[in-house]
Amino acid sequence: MPTKVHVIDHPLVQHKLSLMRRRETPTSEFRALLEEISMLLAYEATRDLAITKQRIETPLEAVDAPVLDGKKVVIVSILRAGNGILDGMLKILPSARVGHIGLYRDHKTLQAIEYFFKVPSDMADRDVIVVDPMLATGNSAVAAIDRLVKTGPRSIKYVCLLAAPEGIAVFQAQHPDVPIYTASIDRCLNESGYILPGLGDAGDRLFGTK
Repeated sequence: MPTKVHVIDHPLVQHKLSLMRRRETPTSEFRALLEEISMLLAYEATRDLAITKQRIETPLEAVDAPVLDGKKVVIVSILRAGNGILDGMLKILPSARVGHIGLYRDHKTLQAIEYFFKVPSDMADRDVIVVDPMLATGNSAVAAIDRLVKTGPRSIKYVCLLAAPEGIAVFQAQHPDVPIYTASIDRCLNESGYILPGLGDAGDRLFGTK
């Protein structure tokens, strides 16, 4: 796989992902596991955030201490399933700004259709993390990045729970400079565009809608 794809193979991530894959895992547990994994993914995806020094006072003396540099990070959730990752990431980055992109997949063409877009007004020079549990066909991810590039952020990263090789190929053909962070690269897509072995429809399992 290209070097811009980072598979987070930490044992805790892999164990929790296996629990999520199980057909019998209930909605409440699925939701909790996704939140826990999302915190671990956030840790990896933010490893290279810019740092500067700030003068602070400890109880004993003054020191130049490392703090995050620049504007607050923006986490952009691809609705609706992206909110499951968003919740976990906000526990690690509680002061992050939040954006939402509403996309749905046409079941005949598998193309992404936008129905909602709302991000902070001052996106310039911000680091953006786009979140969605599944990178399947890649069409929704590409559409989201296409939209966000126009807002002029300093950087964009894409974080997902599972990725398919087909989706990675489509994504990287359009946005080769955007790194992907995922817990697993699964085998392939089926004829309906679902990831195999996967874990089913992430949105339905997250919200208990099926």
